[in-house]
Amino acid sequence: MSETNQPSELQAAEHQATETKAAETKAAELPTVALESACCQTSICETSSSPTSSNAPVGLCEDKVREELKRVIDPELFVNIVDLGLIYVVDIQPGEEGKQNVNVEMTMTSPMCPAGPQLVANSRQVVEEIPGVGVVDIKVVMDPPWTPDKMTEDARDQLGIF
Repeated sequence: MSETNQPSELQAAEHQATETKAAETKAAELPTVALESACCQTSICETSSSPTSSNAPVGLCEDKVREELKRVIDPELFVNIVDLGLIYVVDIQPGEEGKQNVNVEMTMTSPMCPAGPQLVANSRQVVEEIPGVGVVDIKVVMDPPWTPDKMTEDARDQLGIF
């Protein structure tokens, strides 16, 4: 029976090494992500690259919106929509009265997804709850079509896909 456990332990170690390597590669390719994440400890970014801004709030971070969208769970798969890879675009634009408008492009696991309306409504609700958000537009797109390779490793683990 220990022989059966050895491949599992080896696979787990390889999985961890792959995740670490992927995270390091992503961080190297996107050096601003760390800065955005650091400013997203509040719901409004508090830093600006403009020398005249005196650190005035400049808007929401995409990371903050995505983090809030993780609260939306697919009712059929029981995994959040961000880790499932359903969120394609988060675009934040200045709105009225100092608020930020958020446009989200998301997809479904299939064009006839019965949970689609619920996922869209829940996504809109969690984004609207973020302080400083004005208008929220959720657009469902089917191009490119969703495929399982868009899932994060966490989602794969939750669904038992190795």
